[in-house]
Amino acid sequence: MAATRFRWFVVFLLFAITVVNYVDRAAMSYAIPLIEHQLGFSPAQSGGILGAFGLGYAVTTLLGGFAVDRWGARIVLAVAALAWCLSIGMTGLASGVAMLYAARVLLGSSEGPNFPALTAAVTHWLSPRERATALACALLSVPVALAVGGPIVSRLLDWLDWRATFGVLFALSAAWVPLWWLFFRDSPAESRFVNHAELDHIRSGHEAVTTPPHTLPKSWPEGAALKALLTNRTLLANTWAFFVFGYFLFFFMTWLPSYLEHKYGLDLRAVGLFTVLPWLAAALSLWLFGRGSDALLARTGRLRIARSYLIAGTQLVAAIAVVPVAFTGNLAVALAGITVAVAASMGANAAYYAVVVDIVPQRAATVMGMMDFAFALAGFLAPAITGWVLGERGSFESGFLLMAALALSSVLVVALFHRPDEDRAAAN
Repeated sequence: MAATRFRWFVVFLLFAITVVNYVDRAAMSYAIPLIEHQLGFSPAQSGGILGAFGLGYAVTTLLGGFAVDRWGARIVLAVAALAWCLSIGMTGLASGVAMLYAARVLLGSSEGPNFPALTAAVTHWLSPRERATALACALLSVPVALAVGGPIVSRLLDWLDWRATFGVLFALSAAWVPLWWLFFRDSPAESRFVNHAELDHIRSGHEAVTTPPHTLPKSWPEGAALKALLTNRTLLANTWAFFVFGYFLFFFMTWLPSYLEHKYGLDLRAVGLFTVLPWLAAALSLWLFGRGSDALLARTGRLRIARSYLIAGTQLVAAIAVVPVAFTGNLAVALAGITVAVAASMGANAAYYAVVVDIVPQRAATVMGMMDFAFALAGFLAPAITGWVLGERGSFESGFLLMAALALSSVLVVALFHRPDEDRAAAN
C-alpha cells in the first residue's frame, strides 16, 4: 500500500494559520497612519501601540511552549486562535490609545503559542530528514503573508475604513479554527487520515513520534532539565541570533510602510505595492535555504555546516545591506538594500527552528517558547525604539545603523558558540 501524505496537509494547516497570524500582526502598520490622523496620535504613541504586541507575545510564547509540551498543540493553538480573533475585533472597536494598546497586548498574548505549537507539530509529524524542509514550507507563511498582506490590507483600507478592515480580518481568523480542530491530532498515530505506511515513514529515525506529546511528563521541566536548557551554548547563541532576526522582521513589518511614506512621500496604495518585493524575495530565500540546509545535512552529516554557517552568513549579508539604506535618498537604492536585508535575514528562519528540534526534540516546544520569548522582546523593542528615535530625530537613519550592529554581533556569537553537533550529543 502506498503511503499517504497527510503530514504535508498538516504543514499546510500550519502555513495557513501563520499567514492569518502575520496578516493580523502587520495590518496595524498600514492602518496606523490613518489612525494617527483620525485619533491624533504622536509617533511615540504609535510606536508604543505597534510595540505593545511584543509585550503580550513575550509572556505567552514562553508559557505557550510549556503548555504545548503539556497539553499538545491541538487544544493550545485552537484556544489561542479564538483569543486573537477577539483581539482583532477589539481593534476595530477601539476609540483611543488605551483600548488599542490593550487589543495589541491581547493579540500578542494569543499569538504567542503559535510557533511553539508549529515546532511541536513538525517534530511529531515529520521525520528528521524532512524537518527543515517542512519548517521552511510552514514558515514561508511569514514572508508570503507580509507580501500579499500589504496590497490586500492597503486596498481594504482604501475601500473601507480601518475599523471595517479589522472586521474582515476577524472573519478570516475565525474561519481557520474548525479546520484545525477537525483535521489535526497531536500524534499522527491518532489520525484517521494517516495509513501505516506513512506512519512508518514518519517514525523512521524518529524516536519521539512513538510517544504522543500529550503523554509526555505532565509538569514543567524539572530544575536540572531547565538548567541544562538555559545553559546550552548552542541554544543560547541560537536565541541571540533569533532575537536579531526578530528585530529585523518587526522593524520592517511595523515601520516599512511609514518609512516609505515619510521618506519618499508614497501614498497608501503605493506603499502596499512597494512592500511586495522584499517579502517575496524573503519567501524565495527561506524556501531555498530551508531545502539547502537539509541537503547539506544529508551530504555532510554536520549540523555546524548545515545550520550554523547558514545563520551566520545570512546575518552578515543583512548587516551589510542595511547600511546604505541609512544614508541614501534614492528610492531604488533603498528598496534594493531593504530587499536584500529582508531576504537574507529571513533565509535562515527554518534553521533556527531546526536547531531546536535537532538538539532537544522531546522539549522542542519548551525551548522554542524560550527562544520565541527573545523574539517577542524584539517585537516590542524594534517598533518602540524606532518610534522614539523618529520622534526625537525625525529620521530612520539611526534605526538602520542599530540593526547593522545587532546583526554583526549575532554573526560573532554564532561563529564562537553555535556548536549543534557537540551540544546535541551532550543533550542526549
